[in-house]
Amino acid sequence: MTQRIIVTGGAGFIGSAVVRHLINNTDVSVLNIDKLTYAGNTESLASVAGTPRYEFQQVDICDTATLHELFARFQPDAVMHLAAESHVDRSIDSPSDFIQTNIVGTYSMLEASRRYWSGLAAEQKQGFRFHHISTDEVYGDLEGTDDLFTETTPYEPSSPYSASKAGSDHLVRAWHRTYGLPVLVTNCSNNYGPFHFPEKLIPHVILNAIHGKPLPVYGDGSQIRDWLFVEDHARALFEVVSRGTVGETYNIGGHNEKRNLQVVETICELLDELRPCDEELGSYKELITFVTDRPGHDLRYAIDASKIERELGWRPQETFESGLRKTVQWYLDNQEWWQRVLNGEYRPERLGNIG
Repeated sequence: MTQRIIVTGGAGFIGSAVVRHLINNTDVSVLNIDKLTYAGNTESLASVAGTPRYEFQQVDICDTATLHELFARFQPDAVMHLAAESHVDRSIDSPSDFIQTNIVGTYSMLEASRRYWSGLAAEQKQGFRFHHISTDEVYGDLEGTDDLFTETTPYEPSSPYSASKAGSDHLVRAWHRTYGLPVLVTNCSNNYGPFHFPEKLIPHVILNAIHGKPLPVYGDGSQIRDWLFVEDHARALFEVVSRGTVGETYNIGGHNEKRNLQVVETICELLDELRPCDEELGSYKELITFVTDRPGHDLRYAIDASKIERELGWRPQETFESGLRKTVQWYLDNQEWWQRVLNGEYRPERLGNIG
């Protein structure tokens, strides 16, 4: 019998990669629930939209009545909960959206899942999973150059975004302990790859460089992040929801620690090779501009991903170099996708009826 999975936030960057992986590499049937905020883009799912195993519903995860209807009709075997506001700068400017979606929305999903799960027959009940996808930013930052985030690292979020994700993590674990809901939690490092919304560092730098605009780097660019290719992450998430131990947390990292300035410089070097700029500029590195650092900017994130490798056999297939080359080439080859994002034509109100 085909497994049935509800994916929330499946029109977002990571969510769409998960949906594409499920449809293209498994026999799972998917119900994608997404509110389609500014970062949701159904055009990222064009390659799977016509598949009989895929269904999309434009729904706010805080709409509990509609959630109950969808659970009753679709009869999922698992939920992969990715719907979230995720941009740190936006959380500093407007934290209320992050509290509503990341905390209240997760509560709504937990309650809809618990109500549905409670009514299942014993065998189905035992097999059901609620998989909550979170971030390494809940841990704060690392002081030592050799320290790594583990699954037991104490939480110390720095921004409204990471605090709201930390709150949602705690809710998920509480629903497991209090109600017995079979949950799984994953915390990942920074993702990158195709279909990434242009406000994030890597696509922002690629597109600014292509247009000859300044390449802004916060502070001196010394902040360190562990970079994870989004398709590697999608594979890991399916391994966890399929074979992970109920109640456990798995950290997912790319084993690729880079300073932000290194990331920007590497993008410039790739573009110098793949799309050379005019002779007057010489190199895209000439566009690098240092700007005032963001408030409360964490210095270093780094994931210890040994548990998921040890227990589930997952390792990233891409190095940072191979993944970044694929990413830069994808943006060069897919101008229509990102141009429609930049000019707003991807927005649902311009797409007509996409339900």
